[in-house]
Amino acid sequence: MRPAKAVAAAAAGTRTRRAPPLATGGPGAIEIALEGGALIATLNRPAVGNRISHAMARELIDLAVTVEDDDSILALAITGAGATFCTGFDDGVDPRLVETLALVAKPTVAIINGDALDEGLELALALDLRATAIGARMGLTQLTRGILPHFGGTQRLPRLAGAMHALRMILTAAPIAGDEAMRIGLVTYLAGDRTELGRVARELLATLASRGPLGVRMVKDAVRKGYDMTIEQGIRLEEDLYALLQTTADRAEGVRAFLEKRKPLFKGA
Repeated sequence: MRPAKAVAAAAAGTRTRRAPPLATGGPGAIEIALEGGALIATLNRPAVGNRISHAMARELIDLAVTVEDDDSILALAITGAGATFCTGFDDGVDPRLVETLALVAKPTVAIINGDALDEGLELALALDLRATAIGARMGLTQLTRGILPHFGGTQRLPRLAGAMHALRMILTAAPIAGDEAMRIGLVTYLAGDRTELGRVARELLATLASRGPLGVRMVKDAVRKGYDMTIEQGIRLEEDLYALLQTTADRAEGVRAFLEKRKPLFKGA
């Protein structure tokens, strides 16, 4: 794995770089850009619908660790090159990929610029937020090949869209368009086309990067853990995290900035 600071420095210095291909990974690469504290990883294998190869999966796992370790990186976004987000994974891709991305403590966003199908949609479901254009299609079509979604699709989709919509999408294997995905709660932001999507995504990432890193981490912790608790346990967890955040320098900076009518300069401490 590349040292975290080296990745950030390379991205900041060149704005965009291509990850070197690995000998066993076949064609494809991840392009990386650092914009305003957000690391944007672009799946760049458009000739095959941006399917993720072995090399790309390993690069994404390394990037997830880098995002966690590097304090200068405040958010992670994943998108696709061309007119497709991701239409699946090559056989035998490291099964740790999706869960590693799901456990990133910093904000994560799927910028769904085109079709997100099968494992590609499962990857997007594992991120915190999803922004898409109306024309993008989303679906889990694995049953047509005699297999099940097996990167979390049967678990995350019903939690986001409800069991009825999840069963319909998986059993019929019929993709839905971006506007319906928005209606059922599958995506959080909807744009009219890819140009507008780029603007929406930039604004979203800038907003996420402006939040206090400690507060963001605690919010994600509260939501993730609280989901499987009783309401009483969840509220107690929320209270404990609130009290902990009150003791931090970021909290003091937030109060000062409010009183001085300026933007806070959070340090993650």
